[in-house]
Amino acid sequence: MSDNSHDQHEAHTGPVKTPKQMLLLSLASFIIPVFIIIGLVFYVTSANKEAPGASDAERAVAERIQKIGTVEVRDANRPLKSGEEVYKAQCSACHATGAAGAPKFGDAGAWGARIKQGLATLTTSALKGKGAMGAQGGGDFNDVEISRAAAYMANNAGAKFEEPKAPAAEEKK
Repeated sequence: MSDNSHDQHEAHTGPVKTPKQMLLLSLASFIIPVFIIIGLVFYVTSANKEAPGASDAERAVAERIQKIGTVEVRDANRPLKSGEEVYKAQCSACHATGAAGAPKFGDAGAWGARIKQGLATLTTSALKGKGAMGAQGGGDFNDVEISRAAAYMANNAGAKFEEPKAPAAEEKK
């Protein structure tokens, strides 16, 4: 009878016979899938794929190797614009209507506190930007022209600023 009992016991056991085998099987069941996942991720990410929108290879290369800055050649000897010309071309978009909290052109009440700060402060605000107004320096007009526009707007609101003169080397009027 003992032989028959031993045979039945063998029939109900699995392939794992010792605790060491169980430990190795447990570790393998976690480690092997991790390596499979790592391998799949590496395979998918290592493929040479075009970036979205880069169907024109020559253009894509040209965009990647382009220089950061650009050079714009302007006529250095052009006559400087007056404050009124700069106002009409640049400033009137907001100051004519009072958009985004800009003091309206000719509104003495809105310009009063600004005029008391002086033309230098107004020019600095115009060149560097203030509130919702972006910086105007480095745009289509040079610093003297922006200063002239600030003086023009302030003078039409009651200030008595003299229109800024260009440096002697730039004066070509």
